[in-house]
Amino acid sequence: MATIDLDKMLEKIKDSQWALADIDWEAPGADKISPEQWPKLKAFMSDLMWIEHVGARGFAAMAKKAPTDTLREIYTYFHAEEQRHANAEMALMRRWGMLEGDELPEPNINLRLTIEWLDRYSDDMPLEVLGSVIPMLEIALDGALLKFLLEEVDDPLCHEVFAKINGDESRHLGVDFHVMEMLGRGKLHQLAVKTIGTVANPKLILGVLAYAPLLNKMRDNIVAMGLKEERLYDAMNKYERIGGRTEEGRRNPWFQIISQHGKMVVNRSHPYHVPVDALVKLTSFIPNRAVGPVPTWVKGLTWRTTA
Repeated sequence: MATIDLDKMLEKIKDSQWALADIDWEAPGADKISPEQWPKLKAFMSDLMWIEHVGARGFAAMAKKAPTDTLREIYTYFHAEEQRHANAEMALMRRWGMLEGDELPEPNINLRLTIEWLDRYSDDMPLEVLGSVIPMLEIALDGALLKFLLEEVDDPLCHEVFAKINGDESRHLGVDFHVMEMLGRGKLHQLAVKTIGTVANPKLILGVLAYAPLLNKMRDNIVAMGLKEERLYDAMNKYERIGGRTEEGRRNPWFQIISQHGKMVVNRSHPYHVPVDALVKLTSFIPNRAVGPVPTWVKGLTWRTTA
């Protein structure tokens, strides 16, 4: 992958914008969802929609940390694009009779905890952390979840919508990996000292306690739907291969941490899963009322084409 000219990328992003109003949501094909497929697909789409919004909140935080005006504007566009992806996925759910009126899909407790952490603390996280985590989530989304979804769903409109989403995600990944390399520049001991300071931050520790069980729960849910584990291995390998293709990328300590973590997540036999599975069980007992209402920025989600 060649080095990216961010100014040219920004122009490309501006020229590639689309809206929900560009799509004919009444087009034929909505009846191609089988009754057996419907319940699992509803749960899958709900989780997918919330993951998009988690990414949106991450890009909003990254925009505040961006070292240049160009990168700040790119992240601002990416924030809006992730929200649009969530809205488009909600529109598909409504097309398939999974939502009524302006109903929002209900996030599971692990997503709620992650959203709560993002709302409270993501603006305090350094760009090094968010700039290395987000591409791992996006490469799993692009390389595993979306391809799996398109294999399972015959509705032609679903394929049309995700062709637009995939186009956006490819640009996100290009910028993501470019920034990861930027974050690996500098003296190694300085990068290490900064990383150690961040790892010890109680806010980050809270984030890990929310994020780790979410990944485990979603990993098991999508495998139960039929996703082959090899897809997850391929996604993690792609993250490691592209993120580590240059010396700068390999020198980024957060790239190394997240690469190793990704390998543990996809390998169900790794002892890492013992304490994390216990966290999944523990969090399942947390009532939604204990977490509080969803943040006000979630209210901006809508399936309506005027968004």
